[in-house]
Amino acid sequence: MARNAKVQSPYGVEEWGGGYFSINPEGHLAVCPFRDHRAIDLVDIVRAAARRGIAPPLLVRFPQVLQTQLSDLYECFDRANREFGYGRRYRSVFPLKVNPLKPVVEALVAAGRPGAFGLEVGSKAELAIALAQKLPRNSWICINGFKDPRLIEMATLASGRDPKIVLVVERLREIPLVVKAFRREGHAPTLGLRCRLYQRGSGRWEASGGETSKFGLGSSEILYAVDTLAEEGLLPRLEVLHFHIGSQITSIRRIKDAVKEAARVYAKLRKRGVPLTTLNVGGGLGIDYDGSRTPSDSSVNYTMEEFANNVVYTVQEVCQEEEVAPPDLVSESGRALTAYHSLLITNCESRESDVPVDYTPEEPRGARGEDKGAEEEEDPPPQLKEMADIAREISVKNFREYYHDAVTTRSEVLNLFGLGYLSLEAKARAEQDFYAVCRKALRFARQTGVVSDELRALEKAFRAKYVTNFSVFQSVPDAWAIEQLFPIVPIHRLNETPTVQGVLVDLTCDSDGVIDSFVDVRDVKEVLELHAGSASRPYLLAICLLGAYQDVMGDHHNLFGRPAELAVSYQRNGLDLRVLARGEDLDRLARLAGYEPEALRETFLKRRQRRRKAPPPAPDLAEATGAYDRFWKASPYLESDPELYEELE
Repeated sequence: MARNAKVQSPYGVEEWGGGYFSINPEGHLAVCPFRDHRAIDLVDIVRAAARRGIAPPLLVRFPQVLQTQLSDLYECFDRANREFGYGRRYRSVFPLKVNPLKPVVEALVAAGRPGAFGLEVGSKAELAIALAQKLPRNSWICINGFKDPRLIEMATLASGRDPKIVLVVERLREIPLVVKAFRREGHAPTLGLRCRLYQRGSGRWEASGGETSKFGLGSSEILYAVDTLAEEGLLPRLEVLHFHIGSQITSIRRIKDAVKEAARVYAKLRKRGVPLTTLNVGGGLGIDYDGSRTPSDSSVNYTMEEFANNVVYTVQEVCQEEEVAPPDLVSESGRALTAYHSLLITNCESRESDVPVDYTPEEPRGARGEDKGAEEEEDPPPQLKEMADIAREISVKNFREYYHDAVTTRSEVLNLFGLGYLSLEAKARAEQDFYAVCRKALRFARQTGVVSDELRALEKAFRAKYVTNFSVFQSVPDAWAIEQLFPIVPIHRLNETPTVQGVLVDLTCDSDGVIDSFVDVRDVKEVLELHAGSASRPYLLAICLLGAYQDVMGDHHNLFGRPAELAVSYQRNGLDLRVLARGEDLDRLARLAGYEPEALRETFLKRRQRRRKAPPPAPDLAEATGAYDRFWKASPYLESDPELYEELE
């Protein structure tokens, strides 16, 4: 077909892309960091990286997307405040657990509004990172999670200056530690209480909320905490009520119910004389990974604007009923800020299939004559002729019956082979004919629109396997661990109709290293529409929406490390591409596993020296040493010539 003809895309880019992705006239996938006409062609990124000697796989970050998402979140709450006349401040606090990497945190910090930004931490390491940031004026650092005396000591020492330290009490046993630090230092950080709500979230992480939640204080514990802080003179420091009902909340109704319950707790405590000023609604603002706008695990049935509207309206409604001053609002949205900003570009190395190759073997010449092999039968069994006849005569009118006949005949052929009555060559010919029957049956079934369950199972077996240059466990761990769906789309040839249905298998020696579920607006697809490849031309895919959690949860299965990492921004005069890292080499990965590369090198050289004294002659020692040293600086992934990417279609 014509290269520039309009093709209906099967990838749902407009549905899941959030306005950040588009297909340009060249048939390339593009990123629009400002959700407008300013677009970055992903093929241009690959070419620019190739000129610097960097080939896929590439983890690409778009810091301007982070800034746009944060700006949108502010604007949504600004509009809600105006629409409902709320009149209180909103603050966006980014949880470092979602993505603590330096380029991500620095981009969000740079985009944060003075007096309306903060970071959330849940460990000592995260607190150390947060304290070192150049945060906007009047920012917050919220400390959640389990705490020990050392962490509380650090929080106390850091309090009393900008940024504001907010220590959220998760358990009653933390209160004596706070009191002890207060008595020693003479001051304390701002305090908050985490409320364990009755309401639960929805989706994969709904267990984070509810009465059996891992974190938070129940009603009686909150009252005890308030009375204890009052006795110790710390009640004036208690300003924040916090709750969290889980990540990726799929239903807006669950959000509204939780906010309503927490607002009621806030109002009752205010009436009791607790000087609360702020309600922190936690995280949970979700991302529509599959574009379906439904409460499925990989989607949400609301927008960012609907989230803000429901939070503001619900809190105001409860406070008006209770006749208390409404609080400032805080959300700890992390996934919503970061998910869109990064993707992995990887190349498909080859296309494999469970179906045998189309190859008809010749009979071997053996000891029993020039024309017959040792195992060749004198009179081939009738099953071979029957299978060949079925393959030749199957049609759209008889394909169901003939497919069943082929299955039966194949079983008989396998039994004959198992008993030693059939040669390997004859078995191979029967297999070729059987799979010809299968291919024709599937084609006829699609023509008629009637695909039975057994043919659907056959269709699944016929899926092509695209060997793809990445590790699921390193770059897309949630696809393996919790079956999270991520949008996957070729970055080129999108003006061509894909002709192959396939799945992706990674480089690891693990059967779980496969992606065989794909996003779809109406369903979860078991195949991805792909293009037939060429051995001489790269075929590139983008795995999108990887910015939340994947960076910090990836592991080193098979010692595949982090790929090369780029930061790309749109500029009027062209791409601004920065190489953040060239990827982990073998030296780094060996150290990660507890080996010292220098010791390994010494052992290798000693063996090479001994090898020189024994036949056959060994390669030159200097040559072998140079190759060894170059090997240790290599990428763990399959390497390709960067020049190949200059001529992408």
